Amino acid sequence: MQIFIDSAKLEEIKEAYNAGILDGVTTNPSLIKKAVEEIKKRGDGIDMEDYIKEILKTAHNARVSLEVTEYIYDKMVEQGRKLFKMFNPAAKNVYIKIPANPSFEGEKGKEFDGLRAIKTLSQEGIPVNCTLVFTPEQALLAAKAGAKIVSPFAGRIDDYLRTKNNIAFDKSDYYPADGKNDLNDNGIVSGIDLVRQIAEIFKKHSIEAEVLAASIRNTRQAREAALAGADIATLPFEVIKELLAHYKTREGMRSFTDDAIPEYVNLTKGRN
Repeated sequence: MQIFIDSAKLEEIKEAYNAGILDGVTTNPSLIKKAVEEIKKRGDGIDMEDYIKEILKTAHNARVSLEVTEYIYDKMVEQGRKLFKMFNPAAKNVYIKIPANPSFEGEKGKEFDGLRAIKTLSQEGIPVNCTLVFTPEQALLAAKAGAKIVSPFAGRIDDYLRTKNNIAFDKSDYYPADGKNDLNDNGIVSGIDLVRQIAEIFKKHSIEAEVLAASIRNTRQAREAALAGADIATLPFEVIKELLAHYKTREGMRSFTDDAIPEYVNLTKGRN
């Protein structure tokens, strides 16, 4: 499974790249807002175009998803084209994020605008990451429209199931992949179950689009995304760090360090 970082912070992207684990970067307007606010708090100015180009260069050859903010077909296509034209030359690694269904609650008439935008951009050679996927059906339709990546939001499905059923929770809490108390959203019992069902459908029907598990909140959920067949998981920086953490690893480091004898420690000192 490929590992993307879900961040717009240069220092986090750089650290993941330097560790040799970075396959891609996902951004969205909320993540960019958070990164920019931190920069402004430090009293630094920012040029948005230069900053995004720096994200792309920091990621090197890793794929970077940039999301449109428009939600009407022609405007999404126009913005997607402009984003790709502006930023893809920087590192040849840009994907454009288009929502599966850009309609707001209670709104009618734009249900197909996301799919139409995916189709148009894909036919022009602009790779699309379909975002805000919450059902296998949305994922299937997005892939048929031409999306290279579909992004089911695992954590948000878990939030929805708990909220709908008045279960108190913290977003970082683990939610079981096999569900809880017979709760489900039209047959989806958890965020990981959503990822699994999409992966199974794509495999069964030889669909080439990649399944990117998004909205991953903790290390167990990341592991289960891999077991569920996700091609990619995009993880917050803190979750990536937590993947490396274990008490017995720290304990072993202390033990081995304390037991190291001078004759062994000094073997390589003074040698080229």
